[in-house]
Amino acid sequence: MRWPTLVSAVRLGAGDTPSAPLPGRSEYQRDFDRIVFSSAFRRLQDKTQVFPLAESDYVRTRLTHSIEAASVGRSLGTLVGAVLLQRYRELGQHGVAPSDFGAMVAAACLAHDIGNPPFGHSGEDAIRLFFESHPAGQASLAALTEDQKADFLRFEGNAQGFRILTRLQSPANPGGLQLTLATLGAFTKYPRPAAYTGQATGVSVRKQGFLLAERDHFAAVARGLALTARGDGSWVRHPLAYLVEAADDICYHVVDVEDAYRLGILRYDEVKAVLAGIIADARLDERLATLGDDKGRMEYLRARSINTLVEQAARRFLEVEADLRRGACDEPLLSRVDAADGMQALRALGEARIYMAPPVIEIEAAGFEVLAGLLAVFTGAVEAHAHGRANARERMRLKLIPAQFLGPHGAESDDPYERLLRVTDFISGMTDSYAVSLYKKVTGISLPGG
Repeated sequence: MRWPTLVSAVRLGAGDTPSAPLPGRSEYQRDFDRIVFSSAFRRLQDKTQVFPLAESDYVRTRLTHSIEAASVGRSLGTLVGAVLLQRYRELGQHGVAPSDFGAMVAAACLAHDIGNPPFGHSGEDAIRLFFESHPAGQASLAALTEDQKADFLRFEGNAQGFRILTRLQSPANPGGLQLTLATLGAFTKYPRPAAYTGQATGVSVRKQGFLLAERDHFAAVARGLALTARGDGSWVRHPLAYLVEAADDICYHVVDVEDAYRLGILRYDEVKAVLAGIIADARLDERLATLGDDKGRMEYLRARSINTLVEQAARRFLEVEADLRRGACDEPLLSRVDAADGMQALRALGEARIYMAPPVIEIEAAGFEVLAGLLAVFTGAVEAHAHGRANARERMRLKLIPAQFLGPHGAESDDPYERLLRVTDFISGMTDSYAVSLYKKVTGISLPGG
């Protein structure tokens, strides 16, 4: 794979010619702006990062996490872009600047969680479990092909995100938001479908990156970027997707412990011990002693840790960049940096003390009931209507689904796969608070104004 093609500014669905450049505003910056102003991005303000429905306004949501990841991604992209332009002079002939690499990675990072359902990763599990074991979920899959079923049985926020960017947002446009191929390539960390049966074992095939409904969209992205096809239904990752992955990992591992400290789940000395292992500075204690309180010291440790990991991830990327383009390296950048042991200690602390904390588990457990309940209610209503047997209650429930989520054919679609996609679009797109509120109303637990 070659960089001049990998940074294509052609927009999905907008023809094969890049837009006329605007002075001082690159096509990749326009991608960033389109994502910022999308309704799906705004909904991230009330979607779980780690602590669901947190009462503290300090704790990060998916929105603030995405903005922070975009900031880190911009730094990573700009750092590697400066070196890539020295290595590959033809990039300069295409008018690409180091800041363009930063803008591509920043835009992809900004959107990286845009497809996540309510209640974080447990929301993904809840949707999968509904289709796997709930009677209503199993019944709704009965008329689907095996490949179609896989989209729901292996529901994945990354694949839903690609659907949002390329179809659900600005649905009147071919290609949805019509982002550049470079940004969409960097966004797609897992360039393979749900019904993947290949033998590749790298990080890029751990999950699905696009739904069957968007297979042609991703194929168009892959062709335009000249991504290498593996021949088993998957593609070699766009190299910049490794930077997106690193930015996400840096942000959520480091800031999760900061949030946990602010909520009283972790002590300052526990956090300091693991972050100091990442920073590896013999004079760190001297600098910390000059700060006024543990809160200030915590913020300093977070900033130094992120800066250290950004520098090391960028260096690792540049070491293996040619291998990434050949598909000869398929592992996270942070698994091979100097601070890899420190990152592993950080992950272990998070798994032992944060992600298993009672406030997290209690609300995530409730999320399984909320999402299963909503899916049962609305798949039942849509299917009953499609088969001409909807009763008064089901017809009333249909009115609660916004027209945008029913698609051009509404509940009258004769395609069971499309009907199920639309219901899943509706429920996975909800915020945490709205999902809880609607669940209470449709189950009679609470009434409007009551």
